[in-house]
Amino acid sequence: MLHGFTGNILHVDLTKAQIEIEQPNENFYKKYIGGSLMGLYYLWKNTPKGTAPLSPKNTLVFAVSATTGLPISGQSRCTVTCKSPSSGGVADSQAGGFWPAELKYAGFDAIVVKGASAKPVYLWIHNGEVELRDATHLWGKTTLDVDNLLKEELGDNKIEIAQIGPAGEKLANFAAIMNMNNRAWGRTGTGAVMGSKNLKAIVVRGKQRVTPADKKAIAALSKKGVSTFSGGGMENFGRYGTAGVVMSQQKGGGLPSYNWDAGVMDNAENIGGERLYDDLLRGAEEGKQDKQGRDTCYACIVRCKRVVESEWKDNKLIPEYGGPEYESIATLGSYCGVDDLHAVTYANQLCNEYGVDTISCGATIAWAMACYEAGILTTDETDGIELKYGDADAMIAMLKKTLSREGFGNVLAEGSAKAADRLEKGHEHLVTVKGQELPAHMPHVKRSMGLIYAVNSFGADHQSSEHDPMYHPKLYERVYHKFLNQIGLNKPQHPKVLNAEKVEFALSTQYNYSASDSMGLCQFVFGPGWQLYGPQDMADMLSATTGWDISVADIQEYGRLRVNLMRAFNVREGLSR
Repeated sequence: MLHGFTGNILHVDLTKAQIEIEQPNENFYKKYIGGSLMGLYYLWKNTPKGTAPLSPKNTLVFAVSATTGLPISGQSRCTVTCKSPSSGGVADSQAGGFWPAELKYAGFDAIVVKGASAKPVYLWIHNGEVELRDATHLWGKTTLDVDNLLKEELGDNKIEIAQIGPAGEKLANFAAIMNMNNRAWGRTGTGAVMGSKNLKAIVVRGKQRVTPADKKAIAALSKKGVSTFSGGGMENFGRYGTAGVVMSQQKGGGLPSYNWDAGVMDNAENIGGERLYDDLLRGAEEGKQDKQGRDTCYACIVRCKRVVESEWKDNKLIPEYGGPEYESIATLGSYCGVDDLHAVTYANQLCNEYGVDTISCGATIAWAMACYEAGILTTDETDGIELKYGDADAMIAMLKKTLSREGFGNVLAEGSAKAADRLEKGHEHLVTVKGQELPAHMPHVKRSMGLIYAVNSFGADHQSSEHDPMYHPKLYERVYHKFLNQIGLNKPQHPKVLNAEKVEFALSTQYNYSASDSMGLCQFVFGPGWQLYGPQDMADMLSATTGWDISVADIQEYGRLRVNLMRAFNVREGLSR
């Protein structure tokens, strides 16, 4: 008997408006356990070599795993896989929220989309039933409007919606796919691929539940997470979210600022996580932000997501759009030299509203600011906007143009690398790998991160391996040895060292993070370093869910297989060093 999985893979051919359901055998699931690994299988199988990323022949896969939907923190993640319009290689992106668990409850382990519809459509999946519906009335609308319209149209406020915003419709190179209006399958341009297929949204609802092989073992793991969370460092993480690292990055000289010209920014405390918690979270005025200003993903105790309620220059900061993560604060803030947290939060809201990756979008505007400051760009090209560092109004004005692809914003919507190619200048100010802008962690202070940036198959990424401070000798002995030991890492090194042992640290933790992406697990909850659960817990959970005999070595092997499949796909598509 197949435990954990639904046993159903949904195939949708938008060109033919055809729907089929595949039911793979257990051996398939044992090899391709879900998430990214399963998505890569279908990308390889269905996408011909040399396919243009925005061609109907590109395959778009949404995949969850056996553990998705269990009553345990950190399991509600889904991977989107396709060929990337930014690199021409593999695109791989994860998002959480409630949509992943709801897809499982609706009766499917994955959705494989190919072709392109002649008109806008949305996919409605409910309790194993599947319909393609007209989405002409939704086209051009922003994410919250679509969310409200679909809930009214389908008569159910508990549906979960994965959708593209206007940026995806207009094929912005860094368009994202959104759910809950604030959870993004960002990076790599997945939203543009979905837009090229005229697929506005995928709506899911279901009552099917996950049946693990060993319910008692899953219950014990769930309780373990609760006891570990209470009173520990993870509880503090839940309070301040990822934004809580702004000041530690600043103090270590690793807060990318002024388009990476510096690792510190003047007045960085103005955009820190503590400031966000104290001033902008919903309920802050009454001291109730822990109850009203923090959101969560399905069944997760951590509640690290931000919910803001304030305003910037008469523009309301709307709770439904969530609040900025660290990466968004950095790229829309310190990258641009902007220390106005309300402006940064409003910029993050606009990105969620139109559906774009905040990292690439903010970094592209920062690149344009660097070019302007250097005299490479002038107001004749920037539609009269003086793109100076620290000017929040200029940042917001250019962001709006970029999101709507108006004027110079139409150039920036291609991302910084393609914008430089199109303008035939500004390349010296690019900070990209494989056409993708760097996230907000500097290899100057995290040396192995630079190695991962260089070799990662879908471009520079900060969630593809553990960060160097986890292997610091003092921190290792005091806190992090427990999980790192489980994957054979027992020779801690200083963060600014890059030697053979640090390379082993990068590779082993890359395999573990890669396995997390295939198991559909949140890397803030499961991982080899600071998280609630470690590698042995990952093996125990997959064993208890499926009934298979899974070891930590098996978990690492799943991660290795995924890494190699991504690299092989890129080689097939002609990418090289």
